[in-house]
Amino acid sequence: MRTSAQQNTGSELLITDPSDGSQVGRIALTAEEDIRHAILRAREAFPAWRATPAADRGKALRATARALEARAEEIAELQHRETGRRMDEALGGVAAAVDTLLQYSELAPLHRGRSLLGAATSIDLMRPEPRGVAAIVTPWNDPVPVAAGLIGAALSTGNTVVHKPSERCPHLGVLLGDILTEHFPPGVFSTVTGAAREGELLVSSPEVNLVAHVGSTHAGERIARAVALTGAHLVRENGGNDALVVDAGVPVEWAAQQAALGAFTNSGQICTSVERIYVHREVADDFIRALSAEAERRNAAGEVPPLVDERMRDAVHEQVVLALAAGAQARAGAVLPEGPGARYPATVLIDCTPEMQVLTEETFGPVAPIMVVNSFEEALEHAAADEYGLSASVLTPNPEHAHRAIDTLAVGTVKINHVFGGAPGGAAQPRKRSGAGFGYGPELLDEMTTTKVVHLEPIPSE
Repeated sequence: MRTSAQQNTGSELLITDPSDGSQVGRIALTAEEDIRHAILRAREAFPAWRATPAADRGKALRATARALEARAEEIAELQHRETGRRMDEALGGVAAAVDTLLQYSELAPLHRGRSLLGAATSIDLMRPEPRGVAAIVTPWNDPVPVAAGLIGAALSTGNTVVHKPSERCPHLGVLLGDILTEHFPPGVFSTVTGAAREGELLVSSPEVNLVAHVGSTHAGERIARAVALTGAHLVRENGGNDALVVDAGVPVEWAAQQAALGAFTNSGQICTSVERIYVHREVADDFIRALSAEAERRNAAGEVPPLVDERMRDAVHEQVVLALAAGAQARAGAVLPEGPGARYPATVLIDCTPEMQVLTEETFGPVAPIMVVNSFEEALEHAAADEYGLSASVLTPNPEHAHRAIDTLAVGTVKINHVFGGAPGGAAQPRKRSGAGFGYGPELLDEMTTTKVVHLEPIPSE
């Protein structure tokens, strides 16, 4: 009988390494009264932290960034053990977190309001103000940079923060909390641990003014319902079912490498992973052959890291089995490995049809389901027919097709001729079931603040 790599016993979380099933450790769930106390301390600390000059808040963030950098190996090793993320990628995540904290330490003091053109005798302006207590709930698949971004933006703009890391990497969350807490006044930043119940207690508190969540759509929608009753501002980036369109005329080997990069990196456990592929019939045979060969190569070389736990692996395999039962064929992978751990092979499925769950739902595993289409227009129609709206990728040599995709796809990010990437400082607003609000970039500072309009006139002289 399989056991999950994350078990909630009611009073503690038991975490095991998804690579081999060995125990990472046990960690206590934060009690309800302690969650309320953390929120109360954040509320009490808010006035003084809000009054702290933005430049001084930036100094605290820079000190935190240096502390993270100094312990990068320790942080990455713990992430590797709790989530299975490769060490080089985990180290890259820590480096990204350091850069993000430094970015917000510099951007926040420059976050300014606007002056308005009123009467010559008056002053009219708009100024940003912190919202108050921020409840921040972060995921397990890219936990360090995501947490650094949301926490950094909230603290730098004068909010106080209570952070709940994912129950799938609680030791990592506590370690990050210990590092951050040292550089802020008491109550300004704290960490609570737990699963859905503890998260719900946190985000549903009437003393919380801002909720930021990155994670599954199911969790995000539950949070949205809770926050609707409190009136807190909500920012959420949730699941996606990101399409990849492969147009006629593309270099096939390159297109297959792009598809493999998007579908198999971190075992497909990235919010913007390629989840479904629509390939033009003109290049389909060669593309499928090349992608299948790359999947088999990665499997043979042991380049596919484990999924975060066996519960996730079972969910991924269930989608694959359902697709095969409905008529799909496996060209690579699709076999549940034996032995301990939560590994799953890079998998390529062909003959997929629109009603299959592997095309309609986020798989979040190393699975590349392919549907062959007869035209770019057909591919675009299928790519757009989705209830999620995170991102989409299009590989095409045709500029007109690229512009049509940009205009047609109702997603926060459209990527042309590369499945990942983007300029520093970029931001995006997910749509539909994928969430709402800017979750990163300079625009996140606007989400973390509210605007006050000021009109000032002199007293008339007698």
